[in-house]
Amino acid sequence: MLYRNSITVRFSMDNKKELLPVVDESGNIVGKVERGIAHNGSKILHPVVHLHVFSPEGYIYLQKRPDWKDVQPGKWDTAVGGHIDYGEDVSEALKREIYEELGINQCKIEKLGYYVFESEIEKELVYVNKTVYSGIIRPDIHELNGGKFWKREEILDCIGKCIFTPNFEHEYLKFFAANNS
Repeated sequence: MLYRNSITVRFSMDNKKELLPVVDESGNIVGKVERGIAHNGSKILHPVVHLHVFSPEGYIYLQKRPDWKDVQPGKWDTAVGGHIDYGEDVSEALKREIYEELGINQCKIEKLGYYVFESEIEKELVYVNKTVYSGIIRPDIHELNGGKFWKREEILDCIGKCIFTPNFEHEYLKFFAANNS
């Protein structure tokens, strides 16, 4: 609970009842599932969006995942990442997540592709995107535990040391390791 100007604002980090689409490996919707079930080891394939944010100088912005997250708490991750809500398309979800997590209203997005990522507790269809952004980034304190820009060398030095999420490491090596952006 948060108190501001005598108004009580409630927010909940328990979103296990949130509805997510169930998809096949091509992204076709085949059903829906509660988030809690999708993250309980069921391996039900559900879609997420990721956005890699680069500075014009080629540095990449990473978010620090809060400790309360049920997946990969406390690790550095893709600048923007979130579930596609049931009834929402990839573009809508990406715009929503960019604003919710970083406070960015508008940026030019380049689609890079998608892949299936499977961990011990979930299975995701990840839509990977990129932008080069020079504006102000305002990480939401309720969504993230901050963020910062990293140099290419810093990232390459930290890969494999449990500093980053496995998703981020996979995407960085696949899409960006050969060049600066």
